[in-house]
Amino acid sequence: MSTITDGTQMTDAAGGGASAASTVTGTSRRRRRPRPRWWLYVVLTLGLIAMVMPFVWMILSSFKTNAEIRQYPTNFWPIEPTVDNYTQLFGRLDFATFFTNSVVVAFFVTLGNIVFSSMVGYALAKLEFRGKRVLFLLVLGTLMVPGVVTFVPLFVLTANLGLVNSYPGLILPFLITPLGVFLMRQFMLSLPDDIIEAARIDGAGEWRIFLQVIMPLCGPAVATLTILTFLASWNNFLWPLVVATTEDKYTLPVALALYSVGQNAAQYGLMMAGAVVVVVPVLLLFVVLQRYFVQGIALTGIK
Repeated sequence: MSTITDGTQMTDAAGGGASAASTVTGTSRRRRRPRPRWWLYVVLTLGLIAMVMPFVWMILSSFKTNAEIRQYPTNFWPIEPTVDNYTQLFGRLDFATFFTNSVVVAFFVTLGNIVFSSMVGYALAKLEFRGKRVLFLLVLGTLMVPGVVTFVPLFVLTANLGLVNSYPGLILPFLITPLGVFLMRQFMLSLPDDIIEAARIDGAGEWRIFLQVIMPLCGPAVATLTILTFLASWNNFLWPLVVATTEDKYTLPVALALYSVGQNAAQYGLMMAGAVVVVVPVLLLFVVLQRYFVQGIALTGIK
């Protein structure tokens, strides 16, 4: 009887010791909180300042005179703020025509990339056909070819088709890009095949599956492709400079570059005012689609 009692007491003591040890361990864990990484916040703050300062300086310089911008040492804040640069931009230049050209080109290029890149991406991700792997490797290969290599052949082809100095000549060469195909294909690979099989069982064809099942699920990827394509088309300078031969087809970057540089000196104030106007639509688009853009980058694995 005493043996049983002693065994029970030993068991209770062991249990109490284990609970006490777990309590001490839990307490020590609660006490060992991670140290604040203040250096990380310092680095991120410095990086933020380095990224934002050029935009701040651009905005402030748009309210300076050309002489004040060129003086040394320069002043960060305008001494005598003026809106003459914006007055000249909207009054002297045919700003409405240049802005409209940029909007039309960027809109149709972006729309074309969304439609055609999604179609090719869907075929490479969810359809089975002969040569599928070779076609995808070809798409990846075109990503490695610099644009300057194909610039001259592309212009010769555009000229032979009679598309120089026209909207089709500015739009058609960029209606689909390898990056857009790769992005949409990578995102569609993450979608389960079960929803496609269920739609086929219900009698849906491939076009209906693509339009009513797949595309509504590709919001993040479409937003990412929209921002990247619109930004590239909106800022495109070299191709519109070569293809557009008259002022009525100039885009905004081309017009600003040509009219802000005079025979004797560059008009930096006008250039800064034009840069502010060019940046605003892109910033607005990014703010609207920011949440989907970040999600699309994360899901497609683009670095």
